[in-house]
Amino acid sequence: MGALEFACRTILLSALLIIAKAEVYIVTIEGEPVISYKGGVNGFEATAVESDEKIDPTSELVTSYAEHLEKKHDMLLGMLFDRGTYQKLYSYRHLINGFAVHISPEQAEILRRAPGVKSVERDWKVKRLTTHTPQFLGLPTGVWPTGGGHAKAGEDIVIGFVDSGIYPHHPSFSSHTEPYGPLPKYRGKCEVDPDTKRAFCNGKIIGAQHFAKAAIAAGSFNPSVDFASPLDGDGHGSHTAAIAAGNNGIPVRVRGHEFGKASGMAPRARIAVYKALYRLFGGFVADVVAAIDQAVYDGVDILSLSVGPNSPPTSTRTTFLNPFDATLLSAVKAGVFVAQAAGNGGPFSKTLVSYSPWITSVAAAIDDRRYKNHLTLGNGKMLPGIGLSPSTQPNRTFTMVAANDVLLDSSVMKYSPSDCQRPEVLNKNLVQGNILLCGYSFNFVTGTASIKKVSETAKSLGAIGFVLAVENVSPGTKFDPVPVGVPGILITDVSRSMDLIDYYNVSTTRDWTGRVKSFKAVGSIGDGLMPILHKSAPQVALFSARGPNIKDFGFQDADLLKPDILAPGSLIWAAWSPNGTDEPNYVGEGFAMISGTSMAAPHIAGIAALVKQKHPHWSPASIKSALMTTSAKLDRAGRPLQAQQYSETEAMKLVTATPFDYGSGHVNPRAALDPGLVFDAGYNDYLGFLCTTPGIDVHEIKNYTNSPCNFSMGHPSNLNSPSITIAHLVRTQTITRTVTNVAQEETYVITTRMDPSIALAASPPAMTIRPGASRKFTVTLTVRSVTGTYSFGEILMKGSRGHKVRIPVVAMGYQR
Repeated sequence: MGALEFACRTILLSALLIIAKAEVYIVTIEGEPVISYKGGVNGFEATAVESDEKIDPTSELVTSYAEHLEKKHDMLLGMLFDRGTYQKLYSYRHLINGFAVHISPEQAEILRRAPGVKSVERDWKVKRLTTHTPQFLGLPTGVWPTGGGHAKAGEDIVIGFVDSGIYPHHPSFSSHTEPYGPLPKYRGKCEVDPDTKRAFCNGKIIGAQHFAKAAIAAGSFNPSVDFASPLDGDGHGSHTAAIAAGNNGIPVRVRGHEFGKASGMAPRARIAVYKALYRLFGGFVADVVAAIDQAVYDGVDILSLSVGPNSPPTSTRTTFLNPFDATLLSAVKAGVFVAQAAGNGGPFSKTLVSYSPWITSVAAAIDDRRYKNHLTLGNGKMLPGIGLSPSTQPNRTFTMVAANDVLLDSSVMKYSPSDCQRPEVLNKNLVQGNILLCGYSFNFVTGTASIKKVSETAKSLGAIGFVLAVENVSPGTKFDPVPVGVPGILITDVSRSMDLIDYYNVSTTRDWTGRVKSFKAVGSIGDGLMPILHKSAPQVALFSARGPNIKDFGFQDADLLKPDILAPGSLIWAAWSPNGTDEPNYVGEGFAMISGTSMAAPHIAGIAALVKQKHPHWSPASIKSALMTTSAKLDRAGRPLQAQQYSETEAMKLVTATPFDYGSGHVNPRAALDPGLVFDAGYNDYLGFLCTTPGIDVHEIKNYTNSPCNFSMGHPSNLNSPSITIAHLVRTQTITRTVTNVAQEETYVITTRMDPSIALAASPPAMTIRPGASRKFTVTLTVRSVTGTYSFGEILMKGSRGHKVRIPVVAMGYQR
């Protein structure tokens, strides 16, 4: 082998080694992005927008400066590394200045030390945070009529969805009923389906793009199931888009039954799709940041994010400062309202995945519709359960046979036959005409078994129906009713399952080998298709993430309340993608009923669209304020909101909820349209909050915001938010709030209420505010006794014209 050939092979091998262990990194560099560039670079005029002002994508200044930034990114990489040893995935130019690149850890270290580089972070994963609700929220009678009815609700408002894509052929997204005209303010692209060559857009869907470069570079992307297009291969994206902006009055038909009519919160709003989540692995922050950057540049009004980080970022300790939250801060600066799912780690404290004050973090509630069913045994016992199924024939009982007693032979035990997933291992002659008893194993929790498959097994064997009995339960197991075409019920209470098993064993005679001689247990299954409406709604769902909010990944409490607001997020019917696999029970269906703060966030996004439609010039902070200050702390029966929680035995119980469960309360759309007063805040206020929060490095703030800390608000609690939180109250503290009147002149009387361990006072006790005017008031908190726990209270501002403005107060006293 010649020396030259050996050298070439060595270079090639080292290049392959670099590629083999390469990872995706998000890099920010010096220089302002488009949104905050105030000039100073020779040949390029300023492109910065004022707070709450949109980027103008048609501006030659914007285009040329964005191209200049991209050239600088390419030049930096070209100077540091040989061609072929790195792959740039995205240039971020509009909201942050930086790029995503696929390089080795050694190359990342070289980048970190390069002049002009501010931060280098290894990419990290995000996950999905997985109808009747328009009526429950009072939209058809109380909100839509004020904007011209459902046919105009959300007109000309564009909601961007960073999610798993969309199934564009679903009736929830059709534009046939009343065509949509052009909307010049939105300039997003519309990708074409690579298979059918048809565009994904139809007027209702106004933009559709996908972002997968980081997923491809990481080796996670599989085009046969993930689809290199905006097509939803999961179901989640179609579901969230339909909740916020799906068409009104779409029949929900599943397994031969109509479960009512579905509608989005803002049924006339436009949908802009930015697919960055995928069915098997979730997504990567580099792709999500690229999607948000594009959405804001394209001109969306609202962003709906049912996505959160799997784990903290690697190189920043501060929750508010990372590429994801910094990009959203710039989005809000551009006038975009952001709703994000709070997370599904509840009911445990400090489980939120949405932290920052510029984001509206949404917790999940159970609404008033519950589905229940029952199994009546031959001994007269009635066992409650769940199952969206028709009943067995009235006034008749049917023989019950357990799957393990009707096996074709004992060799099939390796297939977990009691799961009833494989009809071929069961004896049809013994099952036909009877009720099949099955066991709910761990396979149902992991998704390798499904209730849908049990119903298919029962049907193919000619069973009258089926019963699934839960014999043991692990904490956090969530049982949702599933629509099935045959009579079927899931007995979720372990003690009731034992009642069923005891009755079956006593009634079933066996020979000495244990083989059944005669099946004598009988039963009947009730009708589970009709919902029961409860006055104890809303309640905070068990899975909904809880506060207190944290300011760093050392889990130190932040002086900021999260979640912000509560919205329906449990058992929500909405559109589904027929090839969606996110929920095994709904594979092949056009609709699904699922739960998660993923479902709560688009409720708020859609309601925010209605507020934005009525008040087009309001800032994102004003919209957030209107939603929060008018929210409800009482349920339909007039009692304080309750939250689902675990008892000592790990069973579920109800406890009185606190602002750490629901934020300001449950959304009240009608009141949000006319809040009376708003607590407004802008980009500089959020910057002041960051600069005032103890423990945040000012260099880190400058790295992510391109702004120096020239402004302090004394204490982070002075951020003009519609809530007050002091995590570490020593003796006494006075903070300030400013309200702006968005209605007619009105006199407000201010009252306070607080747990006894802390005294709460507001000054002045009353004030008259003219239309459009702003007034300051102060709030003083004083420690009366140190309890080691948080105290909760509220400030109520009652207007002479009937407006009620309420903000929650949360504090922990440390020293008298």
